[in-house]
Amino acid sequence: MQITDRINQKMTEHSLSQADLIRGTGAGRATVSGWVNGTNNPSAKHLDNLAKTLKTTTSWLLTGEGSSATERNDSNFSNVVINESPLRRIPILDFVQAGSFYESGYDGIHPKGETYTTYIGCKPESVFSLEVSGLSMIPEFAPGDKLVVDAAKEPYPGCYVIAQNGSHEATFKKYRAIGYDEHGRETFELVPLNPDFPIMNSTQQEIRIIGVVVEHLRSFGK
Repeated sequence: MQITDRINQKMTEHSLSQADLIRGTGAGRATVSGWVNGTNNPSAKHLDNLAKTLKTTTSWLLTGEGSSATERNDSNFSNVVINESPLRRIPILDFVQAGSFYESGYDGIHPKGETYTTYIGCKPESVFSLEVSGLSMIPEFAPGDKLVVDAAKEPYPGCYVIAQNGSHEATFKKYRAIGYDEHGRETFELVPLNPDFPIMNSTQQEIRIIGVVVEHLRSFGK
């Protein structure tokens, strides 16, 4: 049995189409067609994702030896998967440093600390971390929660953002689009999740978006 036979076996077993393999591996249509038809074999860069898509192991795909199934994948038993994304180091900023990010970015000097993320944005130097303070975003975000922020990402309705409203410090709120001004620029509100705090409106005050929150980490330790 060749690797193409094992690929087809698993596709039949799990009712997978070539389109499923394309989505699962990121390979092109012609490449995947070659795997299925036996005109070419998967390259090393696609092998891991192909094995995951086919719910098998790379060893079995390559050699046919060992178990053809991955570890137990019963949806009634497990609702988590291992995160194998590589970690990347990013600076932790305070809200004053984050407030200056709009003007000049972060110069790399005297961060509050460092942490790690698996997030990969289009500009790695524009990704940083903040720690939530205050009660304006409870109950979803509590003081001490960690945020990862991408300053190169454009805000979109319903996202969470770090913004500056003329002061030297940044603020953390939910972004809500409300329309467009006479110049075609999107107008918006910054909404706290705690109703005891005021809503900020870009038509009434100058607000500059620093970045979009892309990760939220909460510790449950006491």
